[in-house]
Amino acid sequence: MAPVKANELRNKNKAELVKLLDEAKQELASLRVQKVAGSSSSKLQEIGHARRHVATLLTVINQTQREQLRLFYQKKKFTPLDLRVKKTRAMRRALTPFERSLKTVKEQKKALAFPARKYAVKA
Repeated sequence: MAPVKANELRNKNKAELVKLLDEAKQELASLRVQKVAGSSSSKLQEIGHARRHVATLLTVINQTQREQLRLFYQKKKFTPLDLRVKKTRAMRRALTPFERSLKTVKEQKKALAFPARKYAVKA
């Protein structure tokens, strides 16, 4: 089984990827049976390659699925927790720039009553 690059797999649709995944899992199962039967050591090395191929396929499937979900939820008001930007807890709870710019009624009255003084600077 020739190693397939992940970027080559990204061009395929989900049905093709699932088909490839099933084939890779079948091959891995047959290699494990051969291992139990006591075959040569070259087959034992192929188990690692087969496992890595299965992992690559699963990774590509999951990444494309998440990408499609991100596109779906892009214009929505709420997004699922696992699709949101991680950042830090403090950053997620911080006020938005709009919320930060809002002034209380008391601050508004104080700004009207005592406007900022303008000074003429002598040249």
